[in-house]
Amino acid sequence: MPRKPRNTPFRPAAPDSRRSRAGRARAGTPETPTPSSGHPRRPPRQEPAEAAKHSRHRPAPVKPERLHKLLAQSGIGSRREMEEAIAAGRVTINGETARIGQPATPVDRVKLDGRLVNLKFSRRLPRVLLYHKPEGEIVSRADPQHRPSVFTALPRLSGARWVAVGRLDFNTSGLLLFTTSGELANRLTHPRYELVREYAVRVLGELPPETRQRLLQGVELDDGPARFSTLEEAGGDGANHWYRVSLSEGRNREVRRLFEAAGVTVSRLMRVRYGPFTLPPKLRRGQALELEEKDIRRLMADFGGTED
Repeated sequence: MPRKPRNTPFRPAAPDSRRSRAGRARAGTPETPTPSSGHPRRPPRQEPAEAAKHSRHRPAPVKPERLHKLLAQSGIGSRREMEEAIAAGRVTINGETARIGQPATPVDRVKLDGRLVNLKFSRRLPRVLLYHKPEGEIVSRADPQHRPSVFTALPRLSGARWVAVGRLDFNTSGLLLFTTSGELANRLTHPRYELVREYAVRVLGELPPETRQRLLQGVELDDGPARFSTLEEAGGDGANHWYRVSLSEGRNREVRRLFEAAGVTVSRLMRVRYGPFTLPPKLRRGQALELEEKDIRRLMADFGGTED
């Protein structure tokens, strides 16, 4: 049964929309017929040097790349996770235990936990999804409590896996990004980029001026000081009031903990923006939208450069 859309100050109700998929055309070359035996065979046509140089059928030379980067590019996990796997001796290359920083080429046989890995050296673009996470889903593939997972709602993949860009807790809804590139996911969560996370927050009661000032100046949490970059009022009915807040880091349950430290109860929390992406108005809860190629190219230009 489809979920009923909710109204918030940031998301008006909208009709259902289907996930858009970019079609991929396959290019092929016809076979050349074999000359009959009754006629002299023509000498093979010599391809011009410049044309041969740029032939699409000639494989481009592939430079060796660091193993942990290749594993991340292959969608197995983030670069940090792959470095940890190599350090733990879980990765082998040509039958020998791999070393951190070791390069690999397409002819190398790489295994993770004894299973052969299909390393991706190609320049194919990764896939990227925007997902409207509902409340009551966990951002994990394994949960001892067997709660619903966001991964069950995503399109199935062959030879790759979806990697979540950051997380949202069980009771938080809103925008969640997924990609098939572990390296891209790592870059989109790296603190150096300071990507803005923006939330719609509903609280019980209205925030006094001194509380708002305190949340903007900084509050001491268990894992260090934290504060909102912006805090704006967004209206509300009755005892409930909506606020728009933003910050440039993604610590665990940081928005809720900031309000709790100020003595404020959060009754609903929804992420409406992550970096350059905003939650599409027509994307209903539990639905995903795949980015088009032009948008992915722009994203890779900003965040997908190679790094040693």
